[in-house]
Amino acid sequence: MWPLKRKGGAAVAEPQRPSNDELLAEIQKLTAENQERRSTETEARLLHLRHLVGIGMTEAANARPEFAQPDEAGLPSANGLPELAAADVTPELLRAGILRDGCLLVRGLVSREAALHFADQIDRAFEERERHDQGGKPADGYYEEFSPEAGYDGMTSRSWIKEGGGVLAVDSPLLSFEMIEMFERAGIQELVEGYLGERGLISGEKTTLRKAEPQIPGAWHQDGAFMGDVRALNLWLSLSRCGDESPGLDILPRRLDYLVATQTDEAVLSYQISQAKAEEAAGETPIIRPIFDPGDALFFDELFLHQTGSDPSMPKPRYAIESWFFGASAFPEYIPVLV
Repeated sequence: MWPLKRKGGAAVAEPQRPSNDELLAEIQKLTAENQERRSTETEARLLHLRHLVGIGMTEAANARPEFAQPDEAGLPSANGLPELAAADVTPELLRAGILRDGCLLVRGLVSREAALHFADQIDRAFEERERHDQGGKPADGYYEEFSPEAGYDGMTSRSWIKEGGGVLAVDSPLLSFEMIEMFERAGIQELVEGYLGERGLISGEKTTLRKAEPQIPGAWHQDGAFMGDVRALNLWLSLSRCGDESPGLDILPRRLDYLVATQTDEAVLSYQISQAKAEEAAGETPIIRPIFDPGDALFFDELFLHQTGSDPSMPKPRYAIESWFFGASAFPEYIPVLV
């Protein structure tokens, strides 16, 4: 049942929430309609329906399934970080890469054209958010602050997201629809489900559309330091060339099975790891800054040690989608959204 609400001083029960099967059927119907004729109202409705399904899945979840069995024999060896083409990636190889190297680099996960188009859309979303913040009316669908269901009110500070060069995907129904369509074409949902052993959900707070300017500094961290006990997989999807002409990622291509100490030396943030601690964790494994082209992706989990790899001398900003997928059986205290 929906939560009780007060009406005239008395508690009144709202109508029973539709089943997930009913919600999924409506999502399928509205998606097909929107593919034929785009509607910002339909896209906002779809986003809310996906949120309702996410709630239903987390409420119904019980025992945790197994992760994919790692295909260690099929994982290529390399000096530094091995790469796979999108057509060759399997959940088993993905699991093997994360357990051995902390991550897996996938080239051409989405097409270059789709990545560059989405980067342009992120630029537009930033412009429309600025119009909103200045008191104007943003163009339909590009920026509409998402309102979750009661009990899911702890949205990340939008000012903090903005300062970090991002906009929440759920705050753009138009881009959320295009992102999910892009994920569908690339087979990402199936890859995530195979890896987690259950359907993946994203969160309202941790799926971010990024435009990282070169002057934004990096901070070494492991997302598991503030997520709690989760079943997680991150997709970091580059939408522009980065790592040389624009900020990329500094990464430790090594599996860590523990959380590195935070707030030592120069690291002042609660989740931040100092350079000295990052180098200590690296040991003899070199820290690297890979070069990504539009459409390339890096997969990793909550124990992966990384930071934004930026340099003020870089001439361009970097565009990317940062999307954390979680299994419903161990979903964190975030806002669930089905993909």
